[in-house]
Amino acid sequence: MIEYFVMDVDGTLTDGKLYMGNQGEVMKAFDIKDGCGIHEILPELGILPVIITGRTSEIVSNRCKELRIPYYFQGVSDKLSKLVEITGDMKHLSRVAYIGDDRNDLRCMRAVRKQGGLVGCPADAIREVVEVSDFVSEFKGGAGAVRDFIEYICKTIP
Repeated sequence: MIEYFVMDVDGTLTDGKLYMGNQGEVMKAFDIKDGCGIHEILPELGILPVIITGRTSEIVSNRCKELRIPYYFQGVSDKLSKLVEITGDMKHLSRVAYIGDDRNDLRCMRAVRKQGGLVGCPADAIREVVEVSDFVSEFKGGAGAVRDFIEYICKTIP
């Protein structure tokens, strides 16, 4: 049974691009369908959304507040340790659905898969992530891949 839906941000919830203005301002784009899946569908399933990201950004904090994601962790270099801290121990990774796209997600993804949890990625994830994933979305990061994985989970939950 899935209890946690854990997401990376850049390249998963976004297209992985940072838009920088002349004054140093940074912008990221988020897909509204992903947001609906996180805010509307996951609570209906009793699944807690969690974000673990390596970067730190007020943009991410604002998006988490908007979507009512209570557990978000930024600036995390060791995502697996943070994930184990959240779930309580390695065995509980079986209760995790994890979606990521790049090298810094691989340790978590391999551990979740080894424990029997679900692992997904956007269509444009790196090859190593695609190879370890149970589910590869037809959509790219920031273009509905998270919602696609949520819909997949809906179909696999009895």
